[in-house]
Amino acid sequence: MSTRRRFITQSSLGLVGAFAVRDALRSESLGAQSTNGPVLRWVPKHEELAYTFGGVAPRHRIQSGTRIITWTEDCFDGAIKTSADLVSKVTVPGHDNPQTGPFYVEGAQPGDTLAIRILKLEPARDYAISTFIPGFGIMVGNDRTALLGPELAETTWRYDVDAKRGVARTKSTDGKHSWEVPLAPFLGCLGVAPAGGEVRSTIVPDTFGGNMDCPEVRAGNTVYLGVNMPGGLLSFGDGHYAMGDGEIIGAAIEGAMNVDVVVTLLKGVKTPIPRIENEREVMFVGAARPLEDAARVAFKAMIGWVREKSGLSELDAYQFVSQNAHAPVIQLVDPEYTVLVKIDKNRVPAAR
Repeated sequence: MSTRRRFITQSSLGLVGAFAVRDALRSESLGAQSTNGPVLRWVPKHEELAYTFGGVAPRHRIQSGTRIITWTEDCFDGAIKTSADLVSKVTVPGHDNPQTGPFYVEGAQPGDTLAIRILKLEPARDYAISTFIPGFGIMVGNDRTALLGPELAETTWRYDVDAKRGVARTKSTDGKHSWEVPLAPFLGCLGVAPAGGEVRSTIVPDTFGGNMDCPEVRAGNTVYLGVNMPGGLLSFGDGHYAMGDGEIIGAAIEGAMNVDVVVTLLKGVKTPIPRIENEREVMFVGAARPLEDAARVAFKAMIGWVREKSGLSELDAYQFVSQNAHAPVIQLVDPEYTVLVKIDKNRVPAAR
């Protein structure tokens, strides 16, 4: 039985999954919601994958509270298997970051929010891929930052995944060196349809989520996305087995992923930009260019959240966030950059 079919048919939470559910259940926004609702087990066929956010008919209609146990293809559409395979030679243009979905959530309307509680993420293959593509990545020239000089050679690295040890291992291009990276699975893409019937590439992050490439989109966390179109039209993919801050070369350690999530509709709750929560932290993802504007988007949302929870004035909340927040740069390579701003919820002053 293949890894993905075993996961779909036999998925149980196990010890790690149980801790993830415990943490998600303690999230103050989710309260007492349970995992006892409907269950959808689905392995999409290749022709059922989506390559945009918006503009795609729903693959399934689900009720609020549905647990989805499924599988996602890697960002290369499964085309790269060895270090000899190059993106420019074996991939189909426009087939970047294939998405599982979209899922139409019954009753979801603009102005509502979808809460996606991530119970479990598991590498679906025993290998993963990373690449360098000329013109893509923070350390090279491109159409927006034009530089003279020779281009680096297009290159592929294959990582062998050791699930028991929890690492991915690869070799240098000359074969003389090797290194390991601890596995830390997350979904690079998680999004809903954009507003106004707009169709967006799966390369782009924005207020609808999309290609956020955020390591906090992981098991144990809940992602909140504002609904822009009827049904929300949720989709996800672009599994990352691990990634350094910034994703500076333009690719993470990319691989197919087994996915176990619960999708809940929150009626009348607006979520202007993506929010992520667990028991301890609240986080906001800002997407924009230049980088400081991405940070401003996330910091503004955080200051507003602190004001709402504490009753602080705007200036006091600004001071509080300035001294307590952490703001890792998530990625610096996509059409919009992404910055995560997070804060320990226990530090927020109680409302008076």
